[in-house]
Amino acid sequence: MSESSLLPPAPVIYLMEPFGGSVRRQNPNMPHVFWDDAAVTRGDGIFETVLVRGGEAKNLDKHLDRFARSARLMGLPEPVREQWARATREAVADYCGERGGDAGDVEARCVWTFTRGRETTGVPTAWLTVRPIADEVLDQREHGIAAVTTPRGYSIDPDVPWLGAGAKTLNYALTMAALRWAKEQGADDVIYVEPDTGRVLEGATSSVLMVKKGGRLRTPAPGPGVLAGTTQAAIFEHAERLGWKCKAKDIYVGELFKAESVWLVSSTRIATRVKRLDGTKLAAPDSEAEIRQLIADAVA
Repeated sequence: MSESSLLPPAPVIYLMEPFGGSVRRQNPNMPHVFWDDAAVTRGDGIFETVLVRGGEAKNLDKHLDRFARSARLMGLPEPVREQWARATREAVADYCGERGGDAGDVEARCVWTFTRGRETTGVPTAWLTVRPIADEVLDQREHGIAAVTTPRGYSIDPDVPWLGAGAKTLNYALTMAALRWAKEQGADDVIYVEPDTGRVLEGATSSVLMVKKGGRLRTPAPGPGVLAGTTQAAIFEHAERLGWKCKAKDIYVGELFKAESVWLVSSTRIATRVKRLDGTKLAAPDSEAEIRQLIADAVA
């Protein structure tokens, strides 16, 4: 095996004109973000992460919808839908082609980034990347995780319009701090809860999915502190067609311990079962294989 074959595949990067202009491939060894870009200096921008599987971007329309909603909430120009869809298809085709073999066997993550732009020009900056999914994420899919519950540390008031509640923004410093704290506790992830009520919100980068007996799926209702999940929505749509009873509603911490199973779902991790919560082992459900197949079919 040659040394080069041991290296991870090079990312595919496309630079976008933010108002629907040109799209071009960027050399990953060359810089493309300026020193005064708001993404770097302020974390001021939005992003989406899209699963690439079987040679195509999955859940594309749902991601485009949420991307546009995030832009509106953050006062950014409306992303040109067809431009982002076309660039994504081209970048995915490049990535799959350069990997060699059957495109149907390729799995990756495509990340869209749209920022406020340079301080000196005020013109938004936009790009997308396609690159491999981290080994840690693939391992969590297969083997599950330990999670700890924690307050988020701040509240989101829906009556404050400039907060941009519901936008998927680049400002992830607190999210990464929460994940580092979880590692220090011997866990892999956090589940945010309201400190006064114990109401479950979401994972650090995921939606919470609870499976109850009788073919019932539950997830916290989207709203302040709960980002609407594209993968969760796809799972519910598919499950409902199969006769599952799906509902977005308030869930409280105590219910997680009584559930048949608890999952964290997101675009590239897809779904990982929470095997331990706050140090308590959650029993493996009899329906685990069925749930895994349900989720796999939903994102196929």
